[in-house]
Amino acid sequence: MHAARRAVHRHGPDVSMEEIAATAGTSKSIVYRYFVDKVGLQRAVGQAVVAQMHTALDEAARAAETPRDAVRAMIDIYLEMAEASPNVYWFVTRPAEDASGPLGHFLEQVAELVARPFARVIATPDAGRLADVWAAGAVGFVRGVGEWWLTHRADPDAPSREELTERVTAWLWTGPVAGLVRTRPAPPDHPEERP
Repeated sequence: MHAARRAVHRHGPDVSMEEIAATAGTSKSIVYRYFVDKVGLQRAVGQAVVAQMHTALDEAARAAETPRDAVRAMIDIYLEMAEASPNVYWFVTRPAEDASGPLGHFLEQVAELVARPFARVIATPDAGRLADVWAAGAVGFVRGVGEWWLTHRADPDAPSREELTERVTAWLWTGPVAGLVRTRPAPPDHPEERP
């Protein structure tokens, strides 16, 4: 498994079974015996990444002093994982033929973890359901922002991972519009709008 992950990291998300075999120092037939096909390899690498990420996210949520700190820590861990090996990230998050693969389960598990700190600050009878809905949206938002950042982080005006983590945390915690709109005086009345 480690050799397969190293091969993906080194050769990219389109790594061949031959490159994986060479990295592992074995034959292609041995690689096929373990993984059957490329989808099986993707699933196996994905499960390893999911387990590692789930543990890190759970620890971050439990160690945080406030719900907002928990959300911030989990965003940072997600972006850090993507930054550490974009090739592995793209490999395990690309759609697989089997929709029940590790990514679908991973996103559900991440949403459950993200919902915990948010549920602690909602003061309504349906707090659990609202937290679940918010967390599912938050996970999709962080994933989309993270993937945009992976493709643009070399741009001269791109934010650092730390800056992006702070921005995304603020957007998720206060709402993206409230976090972006500057406070300014209301525009004067327009005569044509008066009755």
